[in-house]
Amino acid sequence: MRFTNPRDLYHGKGALETLKTLEGKKAVICVGGGSMKRFGFLDKAESYLKEAGMEVMVIDGIEPDPSVTTVMAGAAKMLEFGPDWIIAMGGGSPIDAAKAMWIKYEYPEITFEEMCKVFGLPKLRTKAKFVAVSSTSGTATEVTAFSIITDYEKGIKYPIADFEITPDIAIVDPDLAETMPQKLVAHTGMDAMTHAIESYVSTAACDYTDAMGLHAMTMIQENLVKSYNGDMEARDAMHNAQCLAGIAFSSGLLGIVHSMAHKTGAIFEDQGAHIIHGAANAMYLPKVIAFNAKDERAAKRFAFIADRLGLGGETQDEKVAALIAMLRKMNDDLNIPHCIKNYGADSYPTEQGFVSEEVFLERLPGIAANALLDACTGANPRAINQEQMEALLKCCYYDTEVDF
Repeated sequence: MRFTNPRDLYHGKGALETLKTLEGKKAVICVGGGSMKRFGFLDKAESYLKEAGMEVMVIDGIEPDPSVTTVMAGAAKMLEFGPDWIIAMGGGSPIDAAKAMWIKYEYPEITFEEMCKVFGLPKLRTKAKFVAVSSTSGTATEVTAFSIITDYEKGIKYPIADFEITPDIAIVDPDLAETMPQKLVAHTGMDAMTHAIESYVSTAACDYTDAMGLHAMTMIQENLVKSYNGDMEARDAMHNAQCLAGIAFSSGLLGIVHSMAHKTGAIFEDQGAHIIHGAANAMYLPKVIAFNAKDERAAKRFAFIADRLGLGGETQDEKVAALIAMLRKMNDDLNIPHCIKNYGADSYPTEQGFVSEEVFLERLPGIAANALLDACTGANPRAINQEQMEALLKCCYYDTEVDF
């Protein structure tokens, strides 16, 4: 078994200044839509790198749920520029895209299919080292061995998984997270809670990942709703909590909540509904807990979480039910729907969501088949087949009880 972290993790307010200490000739900064520019963090990063004596190039405009096309275009720019540092700033999307660009920059001949071979990447760091600076409190991609890239032609998100893409340096500066819009606080926060819970019950869990996951859960329970309601101290605490959850799942792996979220995210794009990753996790997590609790080891672990979070309950079943109830209440407090059927405009709950029953049922067998093949399915505590996956996805569509 292996437990891997970045070589260095700088945290606390003002940690972004660490960029001044890097040694090298050229740095490329990868950023997303514009919040890093708007709030002045991109300028700060550029000036710190220039202070370190580096020439700087910016690759900006990386979209949410980055595409294979974006990755290939960015890697081509890197090949031309020749950086020895790649700095990715922002939410999960620019950091994930930059990780994939890094692979292609180091190995120009590699295909996207080859990049997706789980734990099959060649050695990186022959040309550049990688710094990840997170601005959202959820994906924790700044400390993980994963990157999620979307193939829009197929409507599927592909996880790239390899310890080679664990960043060399993670910068967890809460100043960046304080600028998050409220909806993003909700979605990224529930993504972090899903990371902590899934890694704790996964078949790859160990003492090292358990410690991180359990502490992350207690911090998220205490701080997420407060952060959503504008408490900046809680927002700062959430930035650390999500990072701990990331450390837990990077080595402890995930389960079928993520498999289902990856395969339902972009599949309804043509219906005007991209199901945001964190919202998908939030909707599916209570259902998957009910399914996985039929496995005795997982049930014991869910009950332990309930005890740790002080949720009450006498029997194991009562404790699992209390955990599910707490998560559903958090979704209510964060204005996240409970099921796909009620997933509406801007991700808010609505009577009739984007995805009609007819479209959902028509695509269900394909979604289930793809979810079974997802890299996250292997570590799920309870084995699942096509028929069960379809039934579970139906529960996630209609918000019905999981009794199988």
